[in-house]
Amino acid sequence: MTERARTAPAGPAKQRRGQHTVDRLLRAAFEVYRDAGPQGFTLPAVIEASGVSVGSLYHHFGSFDGLAATLFIRCKDDLLAALTDAVRPATSAKGAVTALVSGYLRWSAAHRTEALIIHASPYAGYLRAHTERVDAGRAPRVAELLEFFGPRLAAEGLRPLPPAQAEMLIMGPVTFAVTRWLAGTEGFDLEEAARTLPDRIWLSLGTVPAGP
Repeated sequence: MTERARTAPAGPAKQRRGQHTVDRLLRAAFEVYRDAGPQGFTLPAVIEASGVSVGSLYHHFGSFDGLAATLFIRCKDDLLAALTDAVRPATSAKGAVTALVSGYLRWSAAHRTEALIIHASPYAGYLRAHTERVDAGRAPRVAELLEFFGPRLAAEGLRPLPPAQAEMLIMGPVTFAVTRWLAGTEGFDLEEAARTLPDRIWLSLGTVPAGP
């Protein structure tokens, strides 16, 4: 085989096989997380569930942490896509906040494993080495949401807050509620939270007083 042949780009068939292996590993990782939880989410468990070699996993993801980070990114993208779809029909800032909060809670109720991956992963440590990739994965969705919210918030005279503070006021109670629900807190009803939190979060944002 010539050097040119050895260094030629992979053909479509090889690319399809590679993508099939990636999807197979991610599907197995998700199933292991779903069935065994964070504590059972290990390299041997995923290898056994997928039937893929350790070498192949490292070839496609660099490490087990790389696989875990990719799984987190995919789940986060699914959530952000759902939130974008939820707020898009809103015609007011309050409607958008309500849609965002209730959409997050209801998505979590319908996607418990994905919600667990999203909320448990930041404490697992493996995301630190993949911060840039995680940020790059969420940036387009977050930018779309901010672009949607900005004009509506300004039009309704919402109290001017730095984006990080506004995010804490809106998303802080939501993520805390989902965390409590995932932990199985007795008496905590996620559907009830979806009904009551939007109005309370909206009130917490406040509005700029009207001028004289």
